[in-house]
Amino acid sequence: MRNQWIQILVEKYMMLLVLLLTCIIISIIKPVFLTPMNLTNVLRQVSMIGIIAVGMTFVILSAQLDLSVGSVAALVGALASGLQVRSNLSTSLGVMIPLILAVVIGLISGIITTKIKVHSFIVTLGMLSIARGFMLLYTGGRRIDILIPSFEYIGAGMIGPVPVPVIIYLSVIIVAAYTLSKTRFGRYVYAVGGNAEATRLSGISVDKIRIIVMSISSFTAGLSGIILSARISAADPAMAEGWELNAIAAVIIGGTSLFGGQGGIGKTVIGTLFLGVLTTGLNLMGVSPYYQMLLIGILIVVAVVIDRLKRRLLM
Repeated sequence: MRNQWIQILVEKYMMLLVLLLTCIIISIIKPVFLTPMNLTNVLRQVSMIGIIAVGMTFVILSAQLDLSVGSVAALVGALASGLQVRSNLSTSLGVMIPLILAVVIGLISGIITTKIKVHSFIVTLGMLSIARGFMLLYTGGRRIDILIPSFEYIGAGMIGPVPVPVIIYLSVIIVAAYTLSKTRFGRYVYAVGGNAEATRLSGISVDKIRIIVMSISSFTAGLSGIILSARISAADPAMAEGWELNAIAAVIIGGTSLFGGQGGIGKTVIGTLFLGVLTTGLNLMGVSPYYQMLLIGILIVVAVVIDRLKRRLLM
């Protein structure tokens, strides 16, 4: 009985312990890590990937993947900038219209996945290229600078000592965690990921759930893209490249099963913080971004292998 409790505690809090240990090691090697300015920058950077990772959690819990999030973030960020600079729209409209487009992109991906029976991996891989292509066409492959205070506030503003992006991230976490743990829809997401056929036989529309989660993922990607554009005061053709890998890594490393049905927002938050702390620490140590990419890839593979082995032991 005692060993069983120890096993449960280890499984539940392992990544939290790893996160704390990583913070301690980095702060010993580079004391500047613990300065308020650095921690604020870490949280601001983590919030953008974290928002996408929250949406990705819904997708992965339902046993799907969304590879289009980085390109959707770039497209929405570019449109939000362009609509205000080129079309003279207000900040509210310049933000709202691209976010609606993001939801539509998710709906299209979800409908193709469920109604035409094409795997979400393939559909969103295609959508990745489509969204990035539209973004490059819209910008002409050039940077769009946007110096509008009301828009820049979204990415660089502060409410007291807390950056606005962090407040947005916390709001997204609260809404998502409540949705997954306290609502019927949240239970359906877990059910679809755990056993789609049994869920379908119980009278639940599996297709509807999958379409909705793809829309949620695209919405969070768009929201993150707007924050990024507001933070750098521009839309850059190369913005948000590779963010889909970081978002998936945060979800998987945090402990949500790539095979669906197991995990949650709390795990994703810990995974996101771990990657943010690790990346910042490696940057402070002068480690090449190429080695960082290699390390993240290894961590993803290790996390998936561990998840697979755990599932085999439970079968």
